[in-house]
Amino acid sequence: MADLMADLTANRIVLVTGPTRSGKSEWAEHLAVSSSKPVRYVATSQIDPADGEWLARIEQHRQRRPQGWQVQEVPVALPEAIAEADAEVCLLVDSLGTWLANLLEQDAAAWQQTCDRLVVSLEQTPAQVILVAEEVGWGVVPAYPIGRLFCDRMGQLTRSVGAIAQAVYLVTAGYAVDVRQLGHPIPKP
Repeated sequence: MADLMADLTANRIVLVTGPTRSGKSEWAEHLAVSSSKPVRYVATSQIDPADGEWLARIEQHRQRRPQGWQVQEVPVALPEAIAEADAEVCLLVDSLGTWLANLLEQDAAAWQQTCDRLVVSLEQTPAQVILVAEEVGWGVVPAYPIGRLFCDRMGQLTRSVGAIAQAVYLVTAGYAVDVRQLGHPIPKP
């Protein structure tokens, strides 16, 4: 655990990825608490009052958050929210997949510009940023074009963020592994 604390001070950008219900948000929350900085929870979800199951998931996240955390709802303007943060705060962004879903209607060029703005904001912010991302595409290729588009963009997004992150945790079955420590980056063509 002491190594984790030392790593947190050196890791300004941390990506936490994994499948649904794997524990990725809980791990990201643990890292945020361990940062010893004031935490700003950046929620990318849009609330749909007609979707009771989604509201229950949101409420589960709310119940887990410490009272002292500031919450900022940012369904679209994530690069701007990151750019505005100062060095004294730890941003916990949950989640990149929900943010992507909110922007899925962008054409390819607009989406690439949005991704580029996100990466630049992460590279330039003095804040510590912990980002939660959904791991997709480990199963059957989606039968519908919108599902394939989401999977393709999510894969590209996590690769872009992972390339600049100092730590990249894969969380599965309730365990977190720093894949940057164990893995090798794929060479660019």
